[in-house]
Amino acid sequence: MLTFSLRRLAIGIGMLLALSVLIFLLLRLTPGDPIDAYIDPNIPLSPADLAELRSRLGLDQPLPVQYLAWLQQALTGNLGYSIKRMDQPVLGLVMSRIGPTILLMGTALVISIIVGIATGIISAVRRNSVTDVSFSVLALAGISSPAFLSALIGLYVFAVRLNWMPSGGMLTPGEPFSVLDLVHHLILPACLLAVAQAALIMRYMRASLLEVLNQDYVRTARAKGVIEFWVIVKHALRNALLPVVTLIGSTIGLAIGGAIFIESVFNWPGMGLLLVDSVETRDYPVIMGATLIIGACVILVNLLTDMTYAVIDPRIKVG
Repeated sequence: MLTFSLRRLAIGIGMLLALSVLIFLLLRLTPGDPIDAYIDPNIPLSPADLAELRSRLGLDQPLPVQYLAWLQQALTGNLGYSIKRMDQPVLGLVMSRIGPTILLMGTALVISIIVGIATGIISAVRRNSVTDVSFSVLALAGISSPAFLSALIGLYVFAVRLNWMPSGGMLTPGEPFSVLDLVHHLILPACLLAVAQAALIMRYMRASLLEVLNQDYVRTARAKGVIEFWVIVKHALRNALLPVVTLIGSTIGLAIGGAIFIESVFNWPGMGLLLVDSVETRDYPVIMGATLIIGACVILVNLLTDMTYAVIDPRIKVG
């Protein structure tokens, strides 16, 4: 198990380095000059001043030198300073936003796992029934709906038309903190973020459980007179969960992409909203730091998923 974990950790570190190179190159290849983000268009600068600023920021160096300089600082925890937010440290700025994002994504993940696995089991047990067909249609609709469309429809229906939920924010402005108020603001964006994940988990759970239910050991358990509930829970469910566990880890990236849209639509003060604002204002250090931390979180979740997979299926430990 230790060798398996160390090998996965080494792969994760390599992926993180590759991600940092890719982000750095993409930002440098975007249209425009990075120096434009550092200057005020209302204050004209002479060519000598521009050259001095470019030299001070290290933008006059070759790209490999710039990247290595940035990487050296990043390894010490210094991700630079925000250009548009009064020189706030990027790491502190990102860490102040990571809590709301984790709360939103964590809630959505729990909802999607519970709903997806439960509906998948029901669909597999009642194969080809009205319930199965209904859940399959809803899952197809959920998978086919992009996050921004689900967010806008949910906002219009539940916040504007029905007025059941707040239209945005994390807390009610001017009101003292309350857990109920936080939950009231959280439930709608979390449920909308969970739609696509729950639909994917439901389809995988259904297909995997149907395959397991046709195995010989399941038929043997039924022939011995084991109650159907225990046949499913004790004999079939554990093996059926193997591909679902892998899917849950891989959907974290999908959740992050959806969270960017959800946070923008609902003005949720998380990393997604920070990243969108930074792209609009061309705040390169924040874009680089936030994207890197998001990538590190995705890689960490995939590592934990692999380890969970190894616990469920002991045969992987020797692989």
